[in-house]
Amino acid sequence: MSFSVRVCCIAAALMVLGGCSQPQTGSAQSANGSGAATASIRDCADCPEMVPIPTGEFTMGSPPSELYRGAEAQHRVTIPAFALGKYEVTFAQWDACVSDGGCGGHKPDDQGWGRETRPVIGVSWDDAKAYVAWLSRKTGKQYRLPSEAEWEYAARGGTTTPFSFGDKITTAQANYDSSGGATVAPEANRQKTLPVGSFPANVFGLHDMHGNVWEWVEDCWHDEYTGAPADGSAWVTPNCGGHVMRGGSWEDYAGDVRAAARVASGRGEQSWADGFRVVRSAD
Repeated sequence: MSFSVRVCCIAAALMVLGGCSQPQTGSAQSANGSGAATASIRDCADCPEMVPIPTGEFTMGSPPSELYRGAEAQHRVTIPAFALGKYEVTFAQWDACVSDGGCGGHKPDDQGWGRETRPVIGVSWDDAKAYVAWLSRKTGKQYRLPSEAEWEYAARGGTTTPFSFGDKITTAQANYDSSGGATVAPEANRQKTLPVGSFPANVFGLHDMHGNVWEWVEDCWHDEYTGAPADGSAWVTPNCGGHVMRGGSWEDYAGDVRAAARVASGRGEQSWADGFRVVRSAD
């Protein structure tokens, strides 16, 4: 971490997000909990699998009583339909971009943990933007980074608790450091990324929204939410040097993997704990 110290219904969503070339079997539920079978979206063999997220309204941020909270004042936000990556972008997907002449030719180090289905790491916000630009050119669809509000809406999946799984989280549900600095069983502090999809999905069908790697979003960093958009769009200012990251990572404690947790990082920073997932905008 840096930048100083890194300070409606599913059917309707599918109609809006139609035009996918390769339907995949999957499931998701609307924010009000009325689950419905649906198909995910994959526009090419090397493209991320995308899950339609329905339009809705939610309370972003955390209540004053939530343990570990920062400047996360609660406020209502309306979210239009979009599709979000079922998983974090993997090394295999990143390497496909590089092989096709995209992503600036950047070949991040996997730290010896493995590539293929592990989330790509060592990528900056600018690198992530290069990937979505390549993906948009390749598919003819509009891919981008999620807004901070879209990310939290999707991570919560209709819940209001610190984690989509409830008030508490365990290392059977996410890859994070639960050791508290003590000598513990290996699964309490795995000290590396794990292949995407290693843990249960939330009600939208999204995996690893808590832990594994921090995820870049489009928004510029703001210390608090005063003045934040209420329409789900990214909060950007010209030439901002710091951007928001969400979700926490394998090296972070439970407080950092909460649905409301947020940190800032310089747009050019590349870390072994940082990755991203993508949005496919409505057609």
